[in-house]
Amino acid sequence: MNLIPLLILFLPLLACAGILAGQPARRLSVLTGLANLGLTLALCGGYDVVRGGYQMVFETAPLHLAYFFPITFVLGVDGISLAMLLLKALVSLAAVGASPADVRREREFFICLNLISLGAFGAFLSLDLFFIYVFHEVALIPTFLMIGIWGSHDRKFAANQMTLYLGGASLVLLVAILAYYFALPEGLRSLDLRDLYGQVGPKTLKPVAQQGIFLLLFIGCGALVSIWPLHSWAPKGYAAAPAPTAMLHAGVLKKFGLYLLLRLAVPFLPAGMHDLAPLVLALALGNVLYIGWVTIAQKDLSLTLGYSSVMHMGYLFLGLLAATAPRDLAMVGLTGMVLLMVGHGLSAALLFGTLAEVRERIGSTLFKDMGGLASRTPVLAFLFILGALASIGVPGLANFSGEIMIFFGTWKNFTPYVVVMLFGLVISAIYMLRAVRHTFYGESSSAPDVLDIRATGRTWPYAVLAAALLALGIWPGLLIHNLQPSLEALLK
Repeated sequence: MNLIPLLILFLPLLACAGILAGQPARRLSVLTGLANLGLTLALCGGYDVVRGGYQMVFETAPLHLAYFFPITFVLGVDGISLAMLLLKALVSLAAVGASPADVRREREFFICLNLISLGAFGAFLSLDLFFIYVFHEVALIPTFLMIGIWGSHDRKFAANQMTLYLGGASLVLLVAILAYYFALPEGLRSLDLRDLYGQVGPKTLKPVAQQGIFLLLFIGCGALVSIWPLHSWAPKGYAAAPAPTAMLHAGVLKKFGLYLLLRLAVPFLPAGMHDLAPLVLALALGNVLYIGWVTIAQKDLSLTLGYSSVMHMGYLFLGLLAATAPRDLAMVGLTGMVLLMVGHGLSAALLFGTLAEVRERIGSTLFKDMGGLASRTPVLAFLFILGALASIGVPGLANFSGEIMIFFGTWKNFTPYVVVMLFGLVISAIYMLRAVRHTFYGESSSAPDVLDIRATGRTWPYAVLAAALLALGIWPGLLIHNLQPSLEALLK
C-alpha cells in the first residue's frame, strides 16, 4: 500500500488547519504547493511503464450501502492520471504564487484555494467513480465562493450563472454514472475502475443502452467542459474570477469532464460514442467556428481569453472521437487529446495569470484603455505573448504536439470536419495577435511609473508555467512515454 497519494490529499487539509490556527496563509500554501509538486514528481518517477495499469495504490475496505452500491476509498495512478496530476501540481503552485499581494480576508482566500486543490487532486487520484464525482464537487464549491466574494466585473451574476450551469451538469453526470452502474449485469456491477477494466468489455452493454448513457454523460461532461451551446457560464465566469481561481478552473478543473469521458465512454460505451459522433462533431464545430468568431468580436481582454478557452475545447472533443477510428489512429488521436489537455491547461493558466497583472497595472481590461505595455513591462509582455503563441499552436510549445496528433488521428474518419476545424487555427491567431497588439504595443496608455512584473516578486509562478510549456513543446515524449500503456488499456 502506497501512502504518497494519500499524503497528496492530506497536505491541503493540513494547510487549511494551519491557516485556521494562525500560521501565515500565503507561505503555508506555497510550501504545500511545492510539497505536492515534489510528491507528484515522485509518483511520475516511480511509475513502471512496462507493467502499466494502476500503480501506487492506497485502498481502504469497501463500504456496502444497502440497496445502493459499494464504494471504496481507493487511490492510485496510471499514465493518464499522472499527466493530469502533473498539470494540477504545476498550475496549483503557480496559482498560489500569483495570488494578489493585498487580498482581503486572506485566510479564507487561501483556505478556498487549498480546498480546490484537495478536490482536484482527489478527482484525478480516485479509482472509484463515486469518489471521483465527490472530489470534483468538493473543488467546485470553493470556486463558486471565490468568484462571488473576491471576483470583479459582475461577480455575483457570474457566480450564480456558473453555479446553475455546473450544478445542473453535475446532477446529469450523477444520473449518467448511476445509469451506467445499474445497466451492468448484476454480477459485474462496480464503481471501482480496476474491476470495470478487468471485467467489463466494450460489448457488455447493448448499443441502445450505450447510446442513452453516453448522451447523458456527454451532456453532463459537455456542460462542465463548456461545449457549445452550454458554454455561456465560462467566459463571464473567468472574466469575473480572481486570477488564481481562473487559472485553476480554466487550467485544470474544466478538464475533468474530458477526463471522465476518456475513462468511461472510450472503453465501455464505444458503440454509443460511434452512433452519436455526428452530434459531438456538430457541437465541437460550434465551439471552434462560432465561438471563434465571437472571440474576434470581443473588446475586452478578459472576455477574449474566456471565449478563447471555450473555443479550444472543440479540438479536445474532436480528439475524443479519435477513439472511433482504427486502433493505430485512435492511439495517435487520444494521445494528442491528453497532450492538448495538459498544454491548454498550462497556457490558459499563464494567460489568465498575466491578464490579472495587466488589470492591476491599467485598472481596466478594455482594449480601448490599453496599449504600450511592452516597453514598460517587458517581462510581463514576454510571458503573455508566450502563452498566446502556445494557445494558437505554435511549434515548440506544448499545445502544438497535441493539436497535430488530434488532426492526424481523426483525419481518416472525419476528413471534412478536420479541414473545417483547421480554419479555427487561423481564427485563434487573429484574435490572439489582436489581443497582444492592443495590450502591449501602440501608443502607451499606462502611467509612466508602472512597474514590470520583476519588481513585484511574482515572476516565478509564471516562469514555472512557461518552462513547462517549453519543456513539453520540445520534448512531448516526457508524457507520451507514460500515456501509451494506459491508452492501450482503454482501447482493449
